[in-house]
Amino acid sequence: MARLERQVRKVLARHPADRSELIPILQEVQDKIGYLPREALRMVAEYLNVPDASVFGVATFYAQFYLEPQGRHRIRVCRGTACHVRGSGRIRQMVERKLGVKEGETTPDMLFTYETVACVGACALSPVMMIDNNYFGRLTPQRAELILDEHIRQARAR
Repeated sequence: MARLERQVRKVLARHPADRSELIPILQEVQDKIGYLPREALRMVAEYLNVPDASVFGVATFYAQFYLEPQGRHRIRVCRGTACHVRGSGRIRQMVERKLGVKEGETTPDMLFTYETVACVGACALSPVMMIDNNYFGRLTPQRAELILDEHIRQARAR
């Protein structure tokens, strides 16, 4: 049995075969694998006895789910109104230039996935960037670049 199949079957074994378990199952599968490959979605659909399209629809509707492999670290830059007004556009440009990726992409070394978000809920600290679960606020492009440089250095040293 392939590794992916074993991992998904372990998750499924912890859940009743009830459609109401779909989101918790998808969350747990993604936690184990790092994303939701098509084969995993198919296995979940079969287990819950629902159409593949229903599972795919849920996986693509919620922003928390990823259908492609993700980087080890997630960089998010807020594009909400307060952050936008205070210059998050320049920070987003710097991140794209520094990482060599566009929004929604992952670096070739699989270290970083870059996203923008509508709001991180820290408007008083705008503009805000998050690296994993750490918030960095009141940024300038220069300060954001120093922070990003340090995280890149640390990630590549591991």
